[in-house]
Amino acid sequence: MALGEWVSVTSSRELAQREIRIESGELAEDPEGEGEELKLIYEAKGLSSGEADTMVHHLLTDRATALDALAREELGIEPSELGGSAWEAAASSFVLFSVGAIVPILPFLVTRGNTAVVSSGAVSGLALFAIGAAITLFTGMPVWRSGGRQLLLGLAAAGVTFGLGKLIGTAITG
Repeated sequence: MALGEWVSVTSSRELAQREIRIESGELAEDPEGEGEELKLIYEAKGLSSGEADTMVHHLLTDRATALDALAREELGIEPSELGGSAWEAAASSFVLFSVGAIVPILPFLVTRGNTAVVSSGAVSGLALFAIGAAITLFTGMPVWRSGGRQLLLGLAAAGVTFGLGKLIGTAITG
């Protein structure tokens, strides 16, 4: 999971960097055309034609500033924030998935058989709902919706995993 997170963040950053390189080439080849694009964007945001013209003329006097404006305005990319650190994302993912993997195992440390299986399901369900509910602190969504979604998706994933395990002959025995 951590490796997947690293690849995801790195790929996202590389995509953004590629788009900025393309925009940089377009700016070098046709600064007037890129300026016209910026002017149209600024006019769409409410500037008058004259104000947009003045702003674009000022931006085009410095290539780095013009490229920064094009990245933000045309591409929707904030050049200073190209996806964060892939290593931090990977480390966070590793720690969080490791902690999450411990939760369903806890009941097996104190009991065995069907009791452990049922307890593991209950503890895991509570943890899934709690994680979904905690996310509402950032999203502002209703607790029941976010917690319920996390619970349903987590249980669906567990069900598929259990089914695949049964299919290939791996089962928990008491």
